[in-house]
Amino acid sequence: MNNRKTQLRNILVPIIAVLLGFILGGIIMAAFGYSPILGYQQMFKTVFVNAQTGGINARNIGEIFVTAGPLIFTALGFAVANSAGFFNIGLSGQALAGWVASIWVALAMPDAPRLVVLPLAIIVGALCGAIAAAIPGFLRAFFGTSEVIVTIMMNYILLYTGNHLVNNVMNESMITTKGVTKMIGDNASLQTPFLANLTNNSRLNLGIFLALIFLVLVWFLMKKTTLGYEIRAVGMNPTASEYAGMSSKRTIIISMIISGTLAGLGGVVQGLGTFENFFVQGSSLSIGFDGMAVSLLGSGSSIGILLSALLFSILKLGGQGMQFAGIPSELVDVNIAIIIFFVAISFVIRFLLAKIFDGKKEAAIVQEIEAKPNNQDQEGGTI
Repeated sequence: MNNRKTQLRNILVPIIAVLLGFILGGIIMAAFGYSPILGYQQMFKTVFVNAQTGGINARNIGEIFVTAGPLIFTALGFAVANSAGFFNIGLSGQALAGWVASIWVALAMPDAPRLVVLPLAIIVGALCGAIAAAIPGFLRAFFGTSEVIVTIMMNYILLYTGNHLVNNVMNESMITTKGVTKMIGDNASLQTPFLANLTNNSRLNLGIFLALIFLVLVWFLMKKTTLGYEIRAVGMNPTASEYAGMSSKRTIIISMIISGTLAGLGGVVQGLGTFENFFVQGSSLSIGFDGMAVSLLGSGSSIGILLSALLFSILKLGGQGMQFAGIPSELVDVNIAIIIFFVAISFVIRFLLAKIFDGKKEAAIVQEIEAKPNNQDQEGGTI
């Protein structure tokens, strides 16, 4: 019975967080003199309704999945690292590494068969993301350095290294103008005529199907394999894991490599699927930080991540339509931030749910569990 109540609370917390985000976002709109009802109506109308025909907007629905694909990968990457007990803040840099590498491979092999160049570009992009993540993982495992600081610094290193490669290293035959590469050929693109025709020429590509496959693979890895068990065990208590014969150092590095591989694949989908080229970035990729929020909102589960990624995509795309109601699209980012805020204080929501449905005794138990410190050392664990 208690397990059922816990599962119910785990489901209700993100739902309540989303609802509170919309409610508080509406209050903020009203405070600035905008109509929240009109704003939200226009948001969802933009996403799902074709303004010309009044029917379903196939193009925008396709774009929802375009945005969701990379977010699913970065969210999965964060979830794996988080299961090991630490935070991978370097998802943006690792995704950027995958983006640059995959585009470079694609442009270097313009005449190669699709069955050769596309898998190779995907593998190289994923490998570069894995290498970028292995560095902070190694430093954390053997030297006890803070993975938060190292991964944040790696974001800047990878950002400016990627820009340098495009500006000064890539062959001139790959560049159109300074800082912008040529478009990749059809032999390396994740976009297909079938998906474009199906969604009224949206950018929908095979990346979303790749993301769905990895949702299942990561679930299987974490729930059904020995490695997944070790990752979760080290995250909960590295000292006890060592006593049980598990190597926390090895597990930390492996989990970080897996996390970086997934983030790198997010960059690959962004490059080979969404944009089909690379251009100099002025700041870290938003898919890295948005992916963290998606993972937190989805509680790190595959189904939760999928639904959260779709929600974020709807909010971002629909926010552009709110301008037609006279509401600045930046308020959508406020909504997202509010939702993340309520997820971050999920303890309060869990405590209130326990108090409302189970009484003071259950609420006290929840409070004790949430407030209990973790006996985790430098070799793994949450901050």
